[in-house]
Amino acid sequence: MRFLDQQFKHLVPYVPGEQNATEKIIKLNTNENPYDPPQAVIEAAKDAAQTLSRYSDPTCKEVIVPLAKHLKVAPENIFLGNGSDEILSFLFQGFMEKGVQFPDITYGFYRVYSDLFHLTATEIPLRDDLSIELADYQGTETVVIANPNAPTGIALHPEVIGAFASQHPERLIIVDEAYSDFSNVSMVPYLSKHPNVLVVGTFSKSRHLAGGRLGYAVGASEIINDLNTLKFSHNPYSVNAMTLACGAASLASQDYVDESTQKIIDTRTWTIQALRELAFDVTDSQGNFVFAQHATIAGEKLFLALKEKHILVRWFNQPRIANYLRISIGTQSEMEQLIQVLKEEVQP
Repeated sequence: MRFLDQQFKHLVPYVPGEQNATEKIIKLNTNENPYDPPQAVIEAAKDAAQTLSRYSDPTCKEVIVPLAKHLKVAPENIFLGNGSDEILSFLFQGFMEKGVQFPDITYGFYRVYSDLFHLTATEIPLRDDLSIELADYQGTETVVIANPNAPTGIALHPEVIGAFASQHPERLIIVDEAYSDFSNVSMVPYLSKHPNVLVVGTFSKSRHLAGGRLGYAVGASEIINDLNTLKFSHNPYSVNAMTLACGAASLASQDYVDESTQKIIDTRTWTIQALRELAFDVTDSQGNFVFAQHATIAGEKLFLALKEKHILVRWFNQPRIANYLRISIGTQSEMEQLIQVLKEEVQP
């Protein structure tokens, strides 16, 4: 820290889930898509590689135009970034002058960005059932919620969010919809009624592009213009040419995306039932993961036992959720192997 600005000396960075490329590992710890990208995406990446001597298109039109059509909004209502994390960083940097509120149990980057940009941040406790209650979010600060929330997977109905936005027209409401494709909840169809709501989405989950780093925001053109001002003041070429090509190919492969998404939803339903039969308390997750705690066995013990058997899941050593495991939904075969190992651990 000899040369680091002292204002950052106590910054605690975000800790990603363990990345382990060993083929023997069943990787259920970072909410990635267990299925390969569409073949069209792979071919698009190969074709784009031939033009990497040129800068990517800073307008990102090859993705924005088809994405707008898919979401049934105008292109001027969409912003693209290097993953949804970059978009969130712009939002925390530029839209939190009055401070920010977010749940105490949610995506860890919200706290990291608050500290990075020296924001006044208030963590609002989840209810006892781990749900978000928007009535608890009083004040004038910007509100950030993940819907479905992570790591709980619990979702609010869009009408609930819309009613809250109407009651607080002076506040920006940011809805992080990284996992909405695995649910029936999205604020996008309601945005025309709520210009103070901004939706943030990603190609990392349902669209198989976690390694491609492509995220988007949808909202009023005024907010999108402001985001572009921040982006072009930071890095106009933050979305590379290969990622743009892959994003466009993903949007052109919607049938494959929908099929993979449905398989994950079906496997999630099976996994929740199997866990409950083993005396796990499981939330009503609407994401591509489940959130579960066993009635008698500590979360850390199960986490370590699974890791010993080459199955990676996510354990958060945090108050209120230390006994829970967040388990990404893999293929049906992977989840069956998970359940078999858990049976051996929890049954005498």
